[in-house]
Amino acid sequence: MASLSISGKKLIKLAVKDGWVEKRRAKHGVALAKKFSDKTRVTVIPFTRAPLDEGTLSAILGSKQMGIGKKGLAEMVKKYG
Repeated sequence: MASLSISGKKLIKLAVKDGWVEKRRAKHGVALAKKFSDKTRVTVIPFTRAPLDEGTLSAILGSKQMGIGKKGLAEMVKKYG
């Protein structure tokens, strides 16, 4: 799969459109939360215009944070722009 390049600000906007709620904002990033049937997931996304590096993006999209993977990100981009 081709690598995806997305800025922190763009990812935050997409996540909010997808139902994530901003819980806290700090200098380094924004904490978002979303309730699922079994639990509430929390993630912190860097508040930056620069593209997120591959490791950071993978961690944010991974099972311990957003839990959507790169396929889920591609679907969000397709759905919300």
